Amino acid sequence: MSGKNAKAGTGMAIGMGAGVAIGVGLGAALDNIALGIALGVAIGAGMGKAMTAARTQNKDKGEK
Repeated sequence: MSGKNAKAGTGMAIGMGAGVAIGVGLGAALDNIALGIALGVAIGAGMGKAMTAARTQNKDKGEK
């Protein structure tokens, strides 16, 4: 992929990675890894969607 297409899904990927990392930490602390990963995926999806929306709004305003 190149340029614009390569950056299209980066918000979701970064959000999911961060969410799973947070979820594993929570799961280890609560002694329930499965619950932690599930929460991490949910948190990550929300973070990714928010980052994608923020990028879209900035793009509409003419910012990079």
